[in-house]
Amino acid sequence: MDGQSNPSMPPGIIIPVLAYPDINRAVKWLCETFGFKERLRIGNHRVQLTFGDASVVVIGGASQTVPDGTSCELMVVVADVDGHYAHVKESGANIVNPPETYPFGERQYTVEDLAGRHWTFTQSVANVAPEEWSGVMIF
Repeated sequence: MDGQSNPSMPPGIIIPVLAYPDINRAVKWLCETFGFKERLRIGNHRVQLTFGDASVVVIGGASQTVPDGTSCELMVVVADVDGHYAHVKESGANIVNPPETYPFGERQYTVEDLAGRHWTFTQSVANVAPEEWSGVMIF
């Protein structure tokens, strides 16, 4: 990455910002259930969480939307999707789709967090050219 290093910023190029009505409950749940690590708290309204080399920022507030009023869905790469799934299922999370291996070379499962957002955890299991599953490589 080019540019100035800033320890106030969490790692990652894409950093989702997720709003939850109860920030402390959300941080605890995300860390215990998905394996995030708390990196930085900013007052009582913002927490940076890391997952490997990636990050999310959790904000607290009365609504479950980010400042522009939208929500989001997230995809997170893990080394062992089945092991991660087993932990998340054991934690009692609402599983939307159990692990499945897809023609595009990914094994994935989807889970709903305590605010109703969908998180897809994914593991590369095959090197498949996009053209083999009707994908189109842009670059």
